[in-house]
Amino acid sequence: MTTKTLTMLRKFFLTLTLAALTACSAPASSSTSGLLAVVATTSLIGDVARQIGADRVFVNVLLPIGADPHAFEPRPQDVAALTDADLVLVNGLGLEATLQPLLGNARTIVTVSDGINALPFAEEEGGLDPHVWQDPNNVIVWAHNIADAFTRADPAHADEYASNAETYIAELTALDAWIKEQVAQIPEANRKLVTDHEDFGYFTARYGFEQIGAVVPSVSTGSAPSAQELAALENAIRSSGVKAVFVGSTVSPDLSRRVAEDTGVRLVFLFTDSLSPAGGDAESYLAFMRHNVNAIVEALR
Repeated sequence: MTTKTLTMLRKFFLTLTLAALTACSAPASSSTSGLLAVVATTSLIGDVARQIGADRVFVNVLLPIGADPHAFEPRPQDVAALTDADLVLVNGLGLEATLQPLLGNARTIVTVSDGINALPFAEEEGGLDPHVWQDPNNVIVWAHNIADAFTRADPAHADEYASNAETYIAELTALDAWIKEQVAQIPEANRKLVTDHEDFGYFTARYGFEQIGAVVPSVSTGSAPSAQELAALENAIRSSGVKAVFVGSTVSPDLSRRVAEDTGVRLVFLFTDSLSPAGGDAESYLAFMRHNVNAIVEALR
């Protein structure tokens, strides 16, 4: 059975499962009276929504901390959460592909990445890179879109949403400037990235890095590299003088560790598709980016 056939069967059975869950789920009890009920697909989007909505919104994040958005399979309680939400905030650009059957239960979907100039993904014809949050300027677009959506849903508090967005956008602008300052510490010859999958395109484009390759040559972690692809990557690491392989917190590090060991370079862990638990090194988007930049600079300078 081919990989394509297996993928189609998996999507078919997932659709049947979600249909059954939808039929069986009862409306969830609401403890958010007076607040705008918001569901965000990822913890990154959820954090930005909380910055904009503050105490006027109740934000429920669909994917648990540490979950891989490319492989997440919904749970029964997720159906009720979506059904009850005033707004559902999604990244778009194919990130929530496994959630599409579930999203049909949502009343109002807001694609927070609308308006971003999405980067093409060369390995997949017509494919676009969904990892827009790796550039804070794209998260500024998120902030505008979320503030506008909250205003439409709750016009009585429009001024608060606008003020919160303005404050947060100033923080994102400062973050962008700080990243440039930190990256300047890395010699240009060392600004080369190898990652677990193709998820740093926006970061490399914004801050002047070269993506030498990825352990999984896809924007999705659901693919698997061939032996030939791994061999070619290891050759590229050796010939390019790459100093580290970077692996995200939401994927298995096994293949990345093997590549790092084979080539004698460091294996460095980053946060990629999810925040950390509260109190961790990446409990907010701002902390997420600072942690990653510090780790990259320390590994490559």
